Amino acid sequence: MKIVEANGLGLRTRRGWVYRDVDLSAEAGELHAVTGPPGSGRTSLLLALAGRFPHSHGELHRRGPAALGQVAGVHEPDPTLTVAEHIQERLLLLGPVPRRRRQLVPVAAVRARRAYRRDAFAAAIAGAGFTDAPLDPDRYGRDLTPVERQVLGLVLASLSGPNLIVADDVDAGADAPERAWIWAALSRLADQGYAVVTSARAVEPGATAITHRIGDPTLPGPALVAPRAATEADLTPEVTA
Repeated sequence: MKIVEANGLGLRTRRGWVYRDVDLSAEAGELHAVTGPPGSGRTSLLLALAGRFPHSHGELHRRGPAALGQVAGVHEPDPTLTVAEHIQERLLLLGPVPRRRRQLVPVAAVRARRAYRRDAFAAAIAGAGFTDAPLDPDRYGRDLTPVERQVLGLVLASLSGPNLIVADDVDAGADAPERAWIWAALSRLADQGYAVVTSARAVEPGATAITHRIGDPTLPGPALVAPRAATEADLTPEVTA
C-alpha cells in the first residue's frame, strides 16, 4: 500500500530554492533514506512529507497519519524529563486506542498503550522492536547522546500507530557500530509495516534503504539554500501563475 508519494516536489522561497524536483514514493514496509550535501533541504523535505512544512511546487499525496521522530530544532526530547517519563507522558496524551481504530493501529502500539500504567518503558521499547536499544529509562533528555535521541524519537513516533514515520539526520554524531545499529533498527521498524523515511549524510553499507539523493551541485538551476530561522515572509512559498 502506497503511503506517501511526491512528484516534482519543491520549495522555493524569496531566497531561492530549498529543494526541488523530488520524486519519492514510499509504501508500507519500506525504508527510504534522503541524502545530500549540507543545505540541500533534507529537513524541509522530510517535514513536508509528514505534513509539517509547506511546499510550493509539485504534488504530494499521503495516506493516513504521519509521526515525527527526532528532528533537531523541531521535535526533540524535553531536557527535564527522563526517557521513561517521555514515554509515559506520550502514552497518557494518546490514551487507549478507540475500538473503531484498532484494526488500523499496529498490534504492538495497541499493547503499549494498554500497558502504560504497568511498564510503559518496556512495552514501548518492545513495541518498536528495539529491545536491544542503548537506552536508559532513567536518563534525562539533556544527557542523551545523538543516537539515544534518535531511538527515543522513533519509539515515541511508533506509539501513535502512524502510517508514516520520518526522522532526520539519523547518522549524525554516531560512530560505525552505532550507525550499523540504527540502520538495522530502522529496517526492523519498516518490517512492522510502517513507511519509514529518514535523512542521513550517507547510507550505511548493507542497509536495506531505498536511497534518494537531493541537492546534487552538478544539477543546473538556482543554488539551494539551507533551512534556517527565517521570517514569515521569507518562508512564504512563491506563487506561480
